[in-house]
Amino acid sequence: MPLVLDDSETIQHPTDVSMRCSHPREDGTDVLMNAALSCCIRCRNAIPHCRDILKDSCSMKIARIFAHRVELPLVEGSYKWSGGKSVSVFDSTVIGVETDCGMVGYGEVCPLGPFYLPAYAEGVRAGVRELAPHLLGIDPRQLGVLNQRMDQALKGHAYVKTGIDIACWDILGKACGLPVCELMGGRFGESVRLYRAISQVEPDEMAGNVAGYRDEGYTRFQLKVGGDPDTDIERILAVSSVLRPTDRLVADANTGWTQHEAMRVVRAVREVDVYIEQPCLSYQECLAIRRHTDHPFVLDENLDSLEMLMLAKNDLAMDVVNLKISKLGGLTKTKQARDLCVSMGIAMTLEDSWGGDITTAAIAHLAHSTPEEFRFTATDFNSYVTVSTADGAPRREQGFMAANIEPGLGITPKMDVLGKPVFEVK
Repeated sequence: MPLVLDDSETIQHPTDVSMRCSHPREDGTDVLMNAALSCCIRCRNAIPHCRDILKDSCSMKIARIFAHRVELPLVEGSYKWSGGKSVSVFDSTVIGVETDCGMVGYGEVCPLGPFYLPAYAEGVRAGVRELAPHLLGIDPRQLGVLNQRMDQALKGHAYVKTGIDIACWDILGKACGLPVCELMGGRFGESVRLYRAISQVEPDEMAGNVAGYRDEGYTRFQLKVGGDPDTDIERILAVSSVLRPTDRLVADANTGWTQHEAMRVVRAVREVDVYIEQPCLSYQECLAIRRHTDHPFVLDENLDSLEMLMLAKNDLAMDVVNLKISKLGGLTKTKQARDLCVSMGIAMTLEDSWGGDITTAAIAHLAHSTPEEFRFTATDFNSYVTVSTADGAPRREQGFMAANIEPGLGITPKMDVLGKPVFEVK
């Protein structure tokens, strides 16, 4: 709906939520104002006699929070990682936040089963049911206020808060008419380089899978190890033999090795160009391995707060960190960690535990707003699953993706796929 500024100029607003000013123009026509964008300074200056209405229309409050449950089967049939863990169908929760003016933002939370991080799918929905009543009436665009209220109302459970926070970033972008990445710092580069996670199977099969994905444009590969150390050594050697010099290989144990096993592996692959990621369960064990290898080192599961990030930096415990959105509690807190890493000169993998189109869109905006020299890699989870839940989500092109240029996350949920909400709070 256009807002008339003068006889020759209009602003086209990206939302259909509008209101009509009660003050007619001198030529008898009405002035249209957009409720979501009415706090624009240019609009205030253009129509000074409507400031009272503009002030009222700047108000935006959360009126409804709802959730959809959707199953995401895997393209490869299953995904296997350390300790014999595997998943074939992901249980994902899509969160919607609706304002009193009818604007809706969306987020997504999809734990990697109940046996990876302290998170599980039904816990997302139970937690949002508990949290949602405390958020009604809050302005979703005030993300600092929102996150403080969530932390006051529910201690811990960062993953529960993630979908709500992402949805409110989506609303903020729509309200401002800007993509989320531009609100998070700007768009660095044309696209974001992706890695491909290689499910844990036999060494030769993993090498063949890497070669296949390389033909699709990937140049970063996260090899799932953390099983029998001797087999893992074979996996690393087999995969490294099919890589090009410009490819990058990460051996991700996902906490699966004991300390003595990890020491054997890093010594056996000493001559291989490979990053070692989260070899052991505890931070102290990982630090011990770090101090006995010259391989580039990545920390993931242990880094769940700014305090742990600072400790690891002070201990020189890693060269790269893996920041997962739901592990930290949403885009707001992941952005804090991201910005801290940039200031400390630490490269990052920017991703989440899992998800579909909406999670992939959130990852794309976070990654695309990160300076390229600190952006080690990211991932496109929507290409791993067979179900598409939203239009407008990033699509892989030769191992890269880009954040949408439309306002907010730039996605439109497919309601025929999501079905009816499993609950709502209003």
